[in-house]
Amino acid sequence: MAELQTMRVLDNYILRSIVQIFISAILIFTFLYILIDAGTHLDDFLSNKVPALTVFQYYFSFLPVIFVQTSPIACLLAVLFTYSTLNNNNEIIALRASGLNFWKITKPAIIFGLIASALVFLVNEKFAPQGASLAQEIKTEKMKPAATDGTKKKIQPIKNLFFYGMDNRLFFIDEFDPGSKIVRNLTIISQDNLQRMTEKLVAQKGEWNGSSWKLSNCQLTRYNPIDQSLDGDAPFYKEKIMNINERPEDFLKQRSSSNMNIKELKAYIKRFKGSGAVATLNNIKVDLQQRIAYPFACIIIIFVGLPFALTTGRRKGLTFASVGIALAIGFLFYVVNAVGLALGKAGLLFPFVSAWIAPALFMAAGFYLIRKLF
Repeated sequence: MAELQTMRVLDNYILRSIVQIFISAILIFTFLYILIDAGTHLDDFLSNKVPALTVFQYYFSFLPVIFVQTSPIACLLAVLFTYSTLNNNNEIIALRASGLNFWKITKPAIIFGLIASALVFLVNEKFAPQGASLAQEIKTEKMKPAATDGTKKKIQPIKNLFFYGMDNRLFFIDEFDPGSKIVRNLTIISQDNLQRMTEKLVAQKGEWNGSSWKLSNCQLTRYNPIDQSLDGDAPFYKEKIMNINERPEDFLKQRSSSNMNIKELKAYIKRFKGSGAVATLNNIKVDLQQRIAYPFACIIIIFVGLPFALTTGRRKGLTFASVGIALAIGFLFYVVNAVGLALGKAGLLFPFVSAWIAPALFMAAGFYLIRKLF
């Protein structure tokens, strides 16, 4: 009974330290992000006389996104500093000498990692998509920067835009430039009231002329809605004015896949299945798998860092070296994850593999280090 009580006290002590450092790290990362971003755009805010309330709303709406992006590395830092302190004070040696194995010593960190992963999943699903959409809306509509010559600076193009438009039309747009009002690699699927495909329009480029869309290098294919067979020829047009009700400002109101939650992404995949827009559908599937896989980075990155933090020996020098090595591994996780997603969106990896390759590799590396060192 006394031993159990002692373990509870020890676990609470370690867990409390991890939580405190984690919260401090999140606050520091958030402050630095806002400070750097605000400093970068300070001239734009001042020259355009953006109200302070608008700036506050913009960064406040972006807080969930910052939390999701920085949580894994904050978890790593919290666990490393907590156990490195124990290591420096010879407490790790004392715990191991008392008969506690690696898993009992690190139980608080593992529990914290699981809770942090669940929290990141919740924020990433419920708050981050809405926050990112609101931040984009504020930036587009209320914080448009103007150049010194009176003209508007170029707004960054929006990539991977897809939505359900008017007249039962599904839109897939690889890139939309709000400044020039040009879309690239446009696919429009027209459906009847039973959601059966009746027409497919593919265009390399579309340009808004003020009243309508002029498409370049486009092909229009019509289908029999009953059996989906071709209905006549599929003419190709070098240039063609198309009757599309959506205007450029309507495109700005749409949400990209990065601003959608799992439920919304699944709904789009189901709705667009069989549309023929293979590249866009593949991007949506990669984003869906990333939404599911990313929160696990918190617990995975902890598994990789713990073996270094608990290594005893020349403790003081080794502790600082271990922190540096673990932080490098954390950075490497982000790089491998980014490469995997890029390969998935390029069609070189299956969407599931592209999103889970980094978590799988680093989890395997963590278990390997634990078995080798302990």
